[in-house]
Amino acid sequence: RQPVTKHTFRHYRVLGKGGFGEVCACQVRATGKMYACKKLEKKRIKKRKGESMALNEKRILEKVNSRFVVSLSYTYETKDALCLVLTIMNGGDLKFHIYNMGNPGFEEERAIFYAAELCCGLEDLQRERIVYR
Repeated sequence: RQPVTKHTFRHYRVLGKGGFGEVCACQVRATGKMYACKKLEKKRIKKRKGESMALNEKRILEKVNSRFVVSLSYTYETKDALCLVLTIMNGGDLKFHIYNMGNPGFEEERAIFYAAELCCGLEDLQRERIVYR
């Protein structure tokens, strides 16, 4: 087994941004498998006193095994960031589909489908005694 570092991956475009950093697509050099790399900037974490949040997120993602919640595959750190490498969910995020796919919103059938997937994910978290926000 080789230690996991930033050199384990090829990093690609940014998929999204959040309060503590950004998520980019990445690929394991050895296998070609694609993931999403969530880079939490250490300065932002420290400034917002988010150390316990970052550790808690890592622990939760390690624990959860669900088709409806991303899984933690690797972790590593750089001088500037804590990196969580997650299963990639192709198709974009829900907000994109609500606002950028024709008229804002969904047909009722599609909304019911997404609501059911969200409920399944929340149920899997509940089974592990995890409360989401």
